[in-house]
Amino acid sequence: MPADSALLLGVPLFERLDEDERALLASHLDEVRFEAGEHVFKRGDPGGALYIVTRGEVEIYVEDTTGARIVFETAKAGDFFGELSLLDGDPRSASALSLQASHALRVDRDDLTLLFTRHPHAAMDVMAMIGKRLREADRLLGSRPSGSPNEAVEERLTPLQRLADFAAAFSGTFTFLLVHVAVFAAWILVNLDDVPGLQTFDPYPFNFLTMCVSLEAIFLSCLVLISQNRQAAKDRIRSDVEYSANIRAGLEVTQLHVKVDQLNDRIAARMNALEKQLAALTAQAAQNPQPGNGAPAQR
Repeated sequence: MPADSALLLGVPLFERLDEDERALLASHLDEVRFEAGEHVFKRGDPGGALYIVTRGEVEIYVEDTTGARIVFETAKAGDFFGELSLLDGDPRSASALSLQASHALRVDRDDLTLLFTRHPHAAMDVMAMIGKRLREADRLLGSRPSGSPNEAVEERLTPLQRLADFAAAFSGTFTFLLVHVAVFAAWILVNLDDVPGLQTFDPYPFNFLTMCVSLEAIFLSCLVLISQNRQAAKDRIRSDVEYSANIRAGLEVTQLHVKVDQLNDRIAARMNALEKQLAALTAQAAQNPQPGNGAPAQR
């Protein structure tokens, strides 16, 4: 139904209009109402109008690929939303959900042209709101994590953790084995009593060598366990990423099912309309037979 000009008094977008201009514009606008939990529009819907909230609250949001809701703003009395699709003609880029029983003014393209013609400064107000939402979108995108989770973990490594990773990686190589074989062979060769010209410092049964190897085994096992714990943390991150990917795939499949169901409903509605039209035309043809179709001509 047409809007009351008194509703325009509390809308900043129309505050510079005089009484006659408000009355003229109100005669072209429609006042719409939404119940709590009702969608004004959903992402992907055709955009033919913007809405100006006169009472209640409407949440503007999008859902990312993991199903998480990103809220751009909560429009309250005097705020407007849905202007992007009205200006560029593309489908809705976000969803609008009425958080409580809300009233709004519906402004279509002709109404907006009339408003800009009578009040050119309103165009700057609309552009300012678009810029505000773009800045908010940039802020939200900048605050969301980017890159691989493993890269984020690598950036927070302590020197001890880096040492543990290096020790765990080096201990599993042939170089590590060959170095120990060479050291043990040289140690034993130097400490044999029957080798002339060499002074022994750890005679048989090589107790000092045994102590060094035992200490190395203790420290090396601790470093390997530390590295394994970090690897387990990486595996958990990888599992979380895979879980998010599975959720995203499930959501996309669900959205495809919803779109297919909507297409089926539209096709069924059109088929029912066509059947009704065909039945009406058939009934009309039966009531008014044309000459030459089996009915006697009227003279």
